[in-house]
Amino acid sequence: MIGHSPALRETLRLVARMAACDAPVLIEGETGTGKELAARAIHYQSVRKDGPFIPVNCGAIPDSLIESELFGHRKGAFTDAKDNQPGLVTLAEGGTLFLDEVDALSTKGQVTLLRFLQDQEFRPLGARQVQQGNVRVLAASNTSLALLAERRTFRPDLLYRLKILCLELAPLRERTGDIEELATWFLEACDKRFGLGAKGLHPDSLAWMGHYHWPGNIRELENLLYREYLLSEGVVIRVDPPKAMPPLPQGQPEPPAGELTFHRAKARAMEAFEKAYLVGLLGLAGGNVSLAAKLAGKERRSLGKLLKKYGLGHAPRQGRFTQEDRVSI
Repeated sequence: MIGHSPALRETLRLVARMAACDAPVLIEGETGTGKELAARAIHYQSVRKDGPFIPVNCGAIPDSLIESELFGHRKGAFTDAKDNQPGLVTLAEGGTLFLDEVDALSTKGQVTLLRFLQDQEFRPLGARQVQQGNVRVLAASNTSLALLAERRTFRPDLLYRLKILCLELAPLRERTGDIEELATWFLEACDKRFGLGAKGLHPDSLAWMGHYHWPGNIRELENLLYREYLLSEGVVIRVDPPKAMPPLPQGQPEPPAGELTFHRAKARAMEAFEKAYLVGLLGLAGGNVSLAAKLAGKERRSLGKLLKKYGLGHAPRQGRFTQEDRVSI
């Protein structure tokens, strides 16, 4: 987990605290923010570090096989059961079971998991004896389970079992200063893997990367740098910003740095960026706030507060907002 931003430092602090508590953890965050990496960090700093870490993508398990996948089966339990097979719970014995995309579980899968979490007892398909498990369950979701519970698509009782501890990972756009460090690390990894020589990013590319909203977060950054490293012919990589990205804020020149405190200068730069980004975002979404929130990877209510802050609400007319464009969010 690379970086020195306040957001990452807080995440690392919580990871260390949660590693010391042998309780379920729910890890939430946008896609590509490193939820499995955080889960592994918790596991390998815990008392279970010498035990197995078993990741499972809940969205890839067919509903009809959920019990067999989790708890295993005995020979003859169903038509294709030709041998005894252990389940994921057995494979994770003494270690950690990581349930990625837990929000993708069907109603049947949620009930099955809830029953196990209540007392860690399970019965393999076709077996008569109930077995006791000894695993720590970590779960991850890129959608708010509390919001899904409100919509009645996720069981509240399962949410309470999974969310004894909760870790929310910050998106890359909120990890100020980490992009350059991450980019350097990924490019060095490319050099070791592909052997095309050391390469670095052009300052202009780093500049727009610091203002880009990164809907795919660290995974998007990694994939972008791998592609550009392989296709770039020189030692300096210059990456053009995405077409959907609003231009970097120009505005009026700021007073010399010595006439502003660091925090005030930062606040002004952030305000200029936020307004420019929101204008471009609304234009891209055609004034649809719900679509804009989805594109930005934010909850509609949170985006609404930002729009209200700058008096924005509809797509811009000829690049400018008038009083008529302002709406209540």
